[in-house]
Amino acid sequence: MSYDSGTWPRLIGLALGLAILALAGGYLGWLHPLGDSLAVGRGLAAAAILILAVFASFAGLRMAAFVAMLLAMLCGGQVLLAYTWPGLTGRYSVYQKNLLYRNAELSALEADIRAANAQIVTLQEVSEPNLALLAALRDAYPHQQVCPGRVVGGPAILTRLTPVPGTAFCGPGLAAMQVVAGVEGQDRFWLVSLHLHWPWPYAQADHVELLLPILDRLQGPAIVGGDFNMVRWANSVTRLADILQLRPAGPTFGTFIGWGDLLRLPIDHVLAPRGGRVSPRDALGSDHLGLLAQVEI
Repeated sequence: MSYDSGTWPRLIGLALGLAILALAGGYLGWLHPLGDSLAVGRGLAAAAILILAVFASFAGLRMAAFVAMLLAMLCGGQVLLAYTWPGLTGRYSVYQKNLLYRNAELSALEADIRAANAQIVTLQEVSEPNLALLAALRDAYPHQQVCPGRVVGGPAILTRLTPVPGTAFCGPGLAAMQVVAGVEGQDRFWLVSLHLHWPWPYAQADHVELLLPILDRLQGPAIVGGDFNMVRWANSVTRLADILQLRPAGPTFGTFIGWGDLLRLPIDHVLAPRGGRVSPRDALGSDHLGLLAQVEI
């Protein structure tokens, strides 16, 4: 098969255009939930555009290559900063973990939670077998809010901070309680454990719509830990963060490891009014890494 001199520039230009469309589509989650699914691959799309821009430059498409490089560096830089920029540490510690409903290493996970010694623990996929972990930790975390969930189990909050009586409640994929802390209890804030549905073509966008009016009723600052099943720069996460005026603790990590080490997805997050600093913990029987965050309200 032979190609005339104009074939390769056309093919490279087409590939570059498709990559730019995929990148741009990842910013349209406000218009259609497909945008959030595309946002997961924002870093890969930016890298693909950079590579294709180099080929486009050699193929004579210099103006298109220049514009594409600027776009890729701008959008890819946002993702790079999310992975590398650490937040400022804070006074309150949070251990965030999707347990996996069939976790077979509960003893090791219990030891890790005790070693981390966080003031707040947010958990997801608390299935019937995983309730044994909560019972084992009750001496260290006497205040526990466990909510029903789907087949894989529900969310839960464990804390040694003092709860405000009558404030604990459950929502769809959500556990919440208000606590007081600090000197003479001057800090009063909400704790939320969240587990969102999978993104489009699944029901994550509908799930967020159910949660927004619930979260809007929370008065005062909040700390949210959860398996969002979505990257932190996507529309579904930023909407939830905006309504509570929260920032993600950084940097972000590839916490979902169910598809192997080469395709880790950064979908578990800890959010707080002033953000914070986060570090990963081992999987310990789950398909998610844990997170240990120091956050500030």
